[in-house]
Parts: sequence; structure tokens; C-alpha cells
Amino acid sequence: MLDEIYSDLDDRMNKAVEALETEYKKLRTGRASISLVDGIKADYYGTATPLNQLATLTIPDPRTIVIQPWDTSAVGEIEKAILKSDLGLTPMNDGKAIRINIPPLTTERRRDLVKIVKKRAEESKVAVRNIRRDINEKIKELKKDKKVSEDEQFRAQEEIQKITDDFVKKIDVVFSAKEKEILET
Repeated sequence: MLDEIYSDLDDRMNKAVEALETEYKKLRTGRASISLVDGIKADYYGTATPLNQLATLTIPDPRTIVIQPWDTSAVGEIEKAILKSDLGLTPMNDGKAIRINIPPLTTERRRDLVKIVKKRAEESKVAVRNIRRDINEKIKELKKDKKVSEDEQFRAQEEIQKITDDFVKKIDVVFSAKEKEILET
């Protein structure tokens, strides 16, 4: 029974860390990344279609993303979708492909991004701690229902705390890596 609880704990905390990593991939850091345009969908014959299903996405150099649609009639719609997105990027359309130049970040913008990244890391830590609290409540219920002994309850809570600490460290590692990436020039 406790093994199921530990498994649930691990799954939920892993999802919190993965969500943070996904969120970080969408942040613009002055370096070209395909993940910047992952969430963008363009209208293709009346259907909102992800860019990776409409075109080949490449990064020819660290500051440029090239989107080359398989159907050149979609170039205009892809350009509109990028302009509508909240990325703040300006696409250049040559009729066959779209180039997006990623401008270098200013020092002030880098500091702002670090603050955002730190805030999101803290939110993830809070989520992990909330998961810990929920699981501890389950353990207390098991104790109350006499399904586990008091010793098992304390051992389980210690184990849950160790797992929580490990996930908080993982979040710190993810944060540190993103902070380093943002501060690189």
C-alpha cells in the first residue's frame, strides 16, 4: 500500500519538474530554439495546425530559425500566426520560407528573465510541497484507519520528506541551468 503511495508521489513530483522544464523551453533566451515556436498553430485550410506539421523547422545558426513550409501557399498564414503569438519576434517572409532572427538580449531583459525563471522555480517547489502535504494526509488517514502502524507512518513521512528534498534539488538544478543559459552572452 505504501509502495503505491510512493509511486504516486514520484509520478506527481516528476510531472511538476517536467512542467517547469517545458515552461523554461518556451522562454526566449537570445538563442534560437525550435521549442520557441512549438506552441504556434497556423490556419491551414481552416484548421489550426502546429508548425512542425506544416513545415521543416531548422536552426542554421544560433540566432536564426528557418521555417520552410511544404506547401508554399501556407507561408502567409504561418507568418500571421508568428506575428499573433506573444513571442515578440518579427518573421521575414521571402515567399518560400520564413526566417526569424532572434535579437540578443539586453542586460536589463536578462535580469528580468532570471526573475521570471526564479519565480517559476519557486512555484514548482510550492507545487512539490503541496504534493508532499497531500501524500502525508493520505498516510495519516491510513494510520487513522489502522491500516499502518505509528512507526510505519513516521518512516513513511521521513521517506516522503527525502523524496521531496530530492525533487527540490532537481528543481534547483533545472533553475541553475536556465539561469546560466540566460546570463550567457
